[in-house]
Amino acid sequence: MSTPDSRPAQAARPAPADQPEAPPHSLADDVFAIATGTVVIAFGLLLLREAELVTGGTAGLALLLSYGLSLPFGVLFVLINLPFFALALSRKGWRFTLLSLLCVGLVSGLAELHPRFIDVQGIDPAYAAVLGNLMVGLGLLVLFRHGASVGGFNIVAILAQERLGMRAGYVQMALDAFVVLGALFVSDPATVAFSAIGAVALNLVLALNHRPGRYLGV
Repeated sequence: MSTPDSRPAQAARPAPADQPEAPPHSLADDVFAIATGTVVIAFGLLLLREAELVTGGTAGLALLLSYGLSLPFGVLFVLINLPFFALALSRKGWRFTLLSLLCVGLVSGLAELHPRFIDVQGIDPAYAAVLGNLMVGLGLLVLFRHGASVGGFNIVAILAQERLGMRAGYVQMALDAFVVLGALFVSDPATVAFSAIGAVALNLVLALNHRPGRYLGV
């Protein structure tokens, strides 16, 4: 009868080799990613705007205000985002802040350019809510992974992930809930419900794909 001392010692597991650091993104990588991310985000916002839906974040606020004001979405999007860049500059530095300013400007311009080339009138609100927000989420994911954002709540979410270890998607989802609920004051319940479903889809894209330590590219 064997005793604990007589059993063969379990072979020690070899220490995992240190993972090599991923090479930094090249300038061409960043340029292509920013172009791709902003085009995709602006297209997603076009779908939402055509269905008169809202989403979370400053984009949702800009959409909401654009329905009741004479100012275009692009102008409102830039104005709403300006205060958040002071936070970005103090916490993330000039590179992130300037790239994010560039992305906000591109999204604002592309949001006004897309309707000149794409006609999506009559789109089903439920389809627009899901597809539009998925497009926005994918575009944000591209920008996050190249050290940029479209300002607003994105900056708060990224800082919460980097400083507190919280998932950016979950932080964004909590903040977005307040924006979507605010739409109850100006939209009918069905529109708000579609907007809420879409905002959840957007934030699930971020929560499931943008985790601390998941992505090594810089």
